[in-house]
Amino acid sequence: MKHKNIQPNLERRKFLKNGAISTAAFTIIPRFVLGGNGYTPPSEKLNIACVGVGGKGRVDVDGVSSENIVALCDVDQKRASENRGELKSAYAAFPSARKYVDFREMLEKETDIDAVTISTPDHMHAIVTMEAMKKGKHVYTQKPLTRTIGESKKVVSFAREAGIVSQMGNQGHANEGPRILNELIWQGAIGNVKEVHCWTNRPVWAQGIAERPKDMPPIPPTLNWDLWVGPSKYRTYHPDYMPFSWRAWWDFGVGALGDMGCHLMDYPFWALKLTSPISIEGYSSPVYEETAPQASLITYKFISGLDGSNVDVVWYDGGLKPNMPKGIENHIDLWESIGGVIFVGDEGVLVYGHHQPKPVLLINGKEKDFGTPKEIIPRSPGHYIEWINEIKGNKNRALSNFDYAGPLNEAVLLGNVAIRTGEKLIWDSDNMKVTNIPEANKYLWEDYRTGWEL
Repeated sequence: MKHKNIQPNLERRKFLKNGAISTAAFTIIPRFVLGGNGYTPPSEKLNIACVGVGGKGRVDVDGVSSENIVALCDVDQKRASENRGELKSAYAAFPSARKYVDFREMLEKETDIDAVTISTPDHMHAIVTMEAMKKGKHVYTQKPLTRTIGESKKVVSFAREAGIVSQMGNQGHANEGPRILNELIWQGAIGNVKEVHCWTNRPVWAQGIAERPKDMPPIPPTLNWDLWVGPSKYRTYHPDYMPFSWRAWWDFGVGALGDMGCHLMDYPFWALKLTSPISIEGYSSPVYEETAPQASLITYKFISGLDGSNVDVVWYDGGLKPNMPKGIENHIDLWESIGGVIFVGDEGVLVYGHHQPKPVLLINGKEKDFGTPKEIIPRSPGHYIEWINEIKGNKNRALSNFDYAGPLNEAVLLGNVAIRTGEKLIWDSDNMKVTNIPEANKYLWEDYRTGWEL
């Protein structure tokens, strides 16, 4: 069934814009005289609500601050009230925005919202995103798009059918560096790519934890713990879970791979026009029932969208790294950074550090200046602005929309399924199942606790 996209505020903006045009016929005062050059009147701004406004969520609020921030929602009032670096807390920066603890109440009451940012722990991404889309709101959801593959399939399908303007929060997708990287590969700088290596310094939190903490400290009075747990199986509060270390626990996060995979695997996914992997095989330090391992190495086999050949994408975390390519010695800062990728072609190598301005080209083990490749991909005004502009009907398109981000997210999460089963998996994306290890399919979807549904 097609889902109707209810967009009352688009009609509001259209009416106000037309009204402004009509009024202009009776005055000779230019708008910039009233508001300053570059001024955008409130009638042309989106009404945006933000769910999860502390930590990374605070950065996302800032990213859309060119618009009207009308509502802020967070289950952790202490976290929401904290500054992040030089950014004042969202509550202090936007004092007129209405404050909520429960996103469902916010979406029910705030009928004038155009769009929502979702910057919660991973286990809440699908729930909040889907609820906002059901209300006809456009969505910006942090990476990973969802915690499970089943959630990912549902969220992507709904967004497409409902005509939602979407963006996943892998901000590097808007940077200049990946565009140069893609253009070099597409213009044959290293020949045919046969393998890609992606590494990260994550986790920088504890993983590989054998059992839950046993002590039971009191729940802070500023935290709604039941809402924080959300659709996951209920457990007693402990500071080992939040505000940051939830990433290690399968009920709440997807480990180092889920944290950085949608950033670093985005580069080969985009450059080689990949879709679903054919197979996934992983090795790791000990895997416990409830937590991601301390270190993992995962090999994905894809079919390249460029030439139809097989290509391996290998993932490393927890201190594991690929062999350092000859010629990169002058870029040790890149090698020791948060993470990066190595594209190995039959004529050369490209090394790209996460969020770096450009890649390093190596030919026969020596660095080579590649000049300026022919521009193929339009340059981005910014990850958040892409999304905002598309909602407004401007020429920019959100390039990490869910149709793109969903398959990337699916591929990333399959790595964790391989790690948890300890088996090589053969993947059938169309039918959403592992075909050779049936028991692996239990990790594709996990039941929500009573009172929660997607």
